[in-house]
Amino acid sequence: MKSFYQFMMQFRGNKQLDNARKLADWMFYDHDFPKHAKDYDVISNYLEWHIPFSEAVITFDQLWEQYIEEVKP
Repeated sequence: MKSFYQFMMQFRGNKQLDNARKLADWMFYDHDFPKHAKDYDVISNYLEWHIPFSEAVITFDQLWEQYIEEVKP
């Protein structure tokens, strides 16, 4: 099963600079991001302490729902 980080990498390099791309790019460049995490609380807590932009947590919540639907069994 893919980690959330692996799921998010599909948004890197999108032509449109939307919040999904901003979050994916930030995750890629943040060397401390929990890249192997598959747990909502681990990632959510990390984002709350290291918020990269004001809409990041809302964007994460929306993308987490998509992640659950597409990736998790």
